[in-house]
Amino acid sequence: MNLGEQLQSLREGKNMSREELAQEMNVSRQAVYKWENNKGYPDIENLIKLSEFYNITLDELIKRDQQFQKKISIDEKEKKFEEFSDPGFYIGILLVFIGLFTELGSFSVGLTILGFFTIVFYDDFKKLFLDLKKDFMKRS
Repeated sequence: MNLGEQLQSLREGKNMSREELAQEMNVSRQAVYKWENNKGYPDIENLIKLSEFYNITLDELIKRDQQFQKKISIDEKEKKFEEFSDPGFYIGILLVFIGLFTELGSFSVGLTILGFFTIVFYDDFKKLFLDLKKDFMKRS
């Protein structure tokens, strides 16, 4: 039995409509329809809510659906790859190496520190820069 069939069976076992379950889960009726017809999967938060609502473990909920388990493992592999495809990581590493292998005194130390900050805080720097740019454009 796949996840969709199991979700439908559990809902029907409680004599609930999709609308009632959607209200209980705070999602749309269409979301419940997609879950039950294997056109989409609930996110982890909704899986936890469903397991609590139906009083079953997450393991019982997803264990029988091999396709869903494969999707989870593929998503995890893609996420691991994405960690190293971040431009901030590469910019930061470049700044660290330039700082370490140039002999410019305190400027080299500053580049190295800036490189480490870029690796860690790239997304924050990018958001800050974009916000400043947006504010500047509004004032112009």
